[in-house]
Amino acid sequence: MAERAWLVDASIYIFRAWFSMPDRWYTDDGMPLNAVYGYSNFLVDFLPHLAPGDPVAAAFDESLGTCFRNEIFADYKASRELPDQALAFQLRACRTVTELAGIPCYGGARYEADDYLATLARLAAERGTAATVVTRDKDLGQLLDHPDTTWWDFAADQFLDATAFHQRFGVRPAQFADYLALVGDSVDDIPGVPGVGPKTAAALLSARETLEGIASDFAGVADLPVRGATKLADKLSAHWPQVLVSRKLAQLERHVPGVNELPSFALDRQRVQAVSDYLSELGLGGPLLRRWQRLDDRRAESSAQ
Repeated sequence: MAERAWLVDASIYIFRAWFSMPDRWYTDDGMPLNAVYGYSNFLVDFLPHLAPGDPVAAAFDESLGTCFRNEIFADYKASRELPDQALAFQLRACRTVTELAGIPCYGGARYEADDYLATLARLAAERGTAATVVTRDKDLGQLLDHPDTTWWDFAADQFLDATAFHQRFGVRPAQFADYLALVGDSVDDIPGVPGVGPKTAAALLSARETLEGIASDFAGVADLPVRGATKLADKLSAHWPQVLVSRKLAQLERHVPGVNELPSFALDRQRVQAVSDYLSELGLGGPLLRRWQRLDDRRAESSAQ
């Protein structure tokens, strides 16, 4: 079986657990553990899918308010609140679980998880290694511009390649930053162009390929088969500086300093035991703990199939 790199968008699965899991688990001093419980279940389900020797890495968002994109646009992600003490505790605990499992972890104050994953995907491509980005984040669909990269929403067991991505969004992965620059993204406070929605943006890029193609003839936009095309030309022209800033915010950084090689990974019995011990210290026992303790057997069964 050919080697494949697995690049995990850890934060998105931590937050999925934070919002979806009930407040049923706590440490002895009252800190919640619902996100740790849900994320640890995700991780113990995910690991048996790996072949021995496959590179694995996990990226964490630790740059809210300090990312380089805030230097480009001060209001980038400004509507997001910083994690409170309870959530910050769980974020750290989830990273600890990941590190104890032996998975190399990435995160920092200047770059976002997406940038680390984009950089690792580039390194995989340069090495000739296929890569799967494990995420629910549409922004990482940009990485599907390489033919050996796939996008896997593990929770929904949904795979996307470049063709499926194009069918879903109406644009190719290489056009997605331009697409977001036009439609904006309220989740990340990327402004875009008021009144330009997904269908209009996809139609514009289908006709003109890139933002540069649109800007080369604003007046000609009025002749495109796009709803409201006459007014659209003036609207685009008036908001174009904002569009270019929005594209800078949407583009992934694929050369994060200090990330120069694809990390190795090997899960062994000692690491499984280290995770089990840590979960026990937190007060998470029962079925979750037993699943981690059985992980070696599950990996052996998966490898034999």
